[in-house]
Amino acid sequence: MDLTEQELHNLAMNIVGKDLEDQGYEFLGVNSELKKNPQFVALKNKKLHFVVVRAITYPDNPEEVDYVFMETIKQHALKFKARTFYAGVGLANSRDFNLPVNSQEDYVVKYDGLIEI
Repeated sequence: MDLTEQELHNLAMNIVGKDLEDQGYEFLGVNSELKKNPQFVALKNKKLHFVVVRAITYPDNPEEVDYVFMETIKQHALKFKARTFYAGVGLANSRDFNLPVNSQEDYVVKYDGLIEI
C-alpha cells in the first residue's frame, strides 16, 4: 500500500523531530498537518526557531528550497525574533527508487540537516 502525502509528511516529521531532539531543541509547538507552517517551533540556547519540514519523493531534490515561500515564513519568524530553517527529507523506495514509498517495503532517507533561511 503506497503511503499517502500525509503519511510521507509524518515520516519526514519523525525524522526531523528526532534530529532536533538529538541536538537539544525544546519543542514549543508541533504541527504535523499538511500545509500548516512551520511544523516545529522550538527553543535552543534560549533562541526561538521555526522549522519547515517537507517530504520530498525521488527524483526531486530534498535540498531544493522554495525561497519565495520560505521568505514568507521568515518574515513571520522575524516578528517573533526567531530563526527560520528548512528541512527537506528525501524519501525513496529502497528496492526501486522509481516506485512509490509504501508500507510493505523499506525506504531510503536523504536528510542532510537544517538549512537556515
